Amino acid sequence: MFDRLFYREKGLFLQSFHPATVLVYLLVLLILSLIYDHPLYLLALFLLLALLIREVDGLDAWEGFLKAGVFLMLVVMMVNPLVIRAGKTIIWHGPAVPFLGKLDISMEAVYFGAASSLRLLVIISIFCLYNLMINPDKILNLFSGVAGKSVLVMTLATRLFPTMVRDLQRIREVQQLRGVDFDTGNLWQRAKKYSGLYNVLLLSSLEGAMEIAESMQARAFGSGRRSVYSRNILRPRDFFCLGGSLLALLAAVWGLRYGYGRYSFYPEADFLIKDGTTLAVLFIVLFYLSVPLILSKGWKHCRFLKSKI
Repeated sequence: MFDRLFYREKGLFLQSFHPATVLVYLLVLLILSLIYDHPLYLLALFLLLALLIREVDGLDAWEGFLKAGVFLMLVVMMVNPLVIRAGKTIIWHGPAVPFLGKLDISMEAVYFGAASSLRLLVIISIFCLYNLMINPDKILNLFSGVAGKSVLVMTLATRLFPTMVRDLQRIREVQQLRGVDFDTGNLWQRAKKYSGLYNVLLLSSLEGAMEIAESMQARAFGSGRRSVYSRNILRPRDFFCLGGSLLALLAAVWGLRYGYGRYSFYPEADFLIKDGTTLAVLFIVLFYLSVPLILSKGWKHCRFLKSKI
């Protein structure tokens, strides 16, 4: 069940970027999601992320992230109108409540809660895309030359939970093939069945730790300068993606300087589209952010482009 939330190598184009490229791209997306207030801009980022997650074949994993995100979204949308009283357009006059005063819900407060919830969904989707696009070991290897031992500890720590989940699922399947039914019996009987399951998991984890230690010793870890088995190479696709990310960030900063991307909720909500420049800036930012998506489509359908990037 949890296995789909972790990185899985699928041989997809979006998984072939240099880890530094992916970090820069996702960082730009995260920055834009934090500095943009305009609901239309946040919605556009959310739709772009949906297309990217679909392209990396991660809709199942995204569903798990969205379940938690939608719950938090509903909480924000319900709580915000009750505590924010700055809006002018009152849509419901409520009773007086001790310590809170009169509960007057304004349209601006509901609007602000919805926009904040949308921002939350965008941020959650960015982290989901991170899990789907890049192997965490490659990210940590970027810093291995600076702090090799610390990176090793972090690598082992980040692999601990996914490895235990996979081992637990594998052990459970083996036990079921031997006739063990974990869903039948009373509470005590099921507890005994699961205790045997966790005993095997503990033994498997200890054996895995011994194998890692033996492997490190066989590779003479810590005896000298660290060697590298494989290197990540910057390819044309990485330069295109990096260029698009930086241009999108520059276009966004330029637009924010002139008020495009900002939005005022209180005391009265602004117009969603003030003029054509609002849409023009949004289109430019989205175009540059869509470079990985465009390259992925071209890589699938154009042999010439596939040979060049």
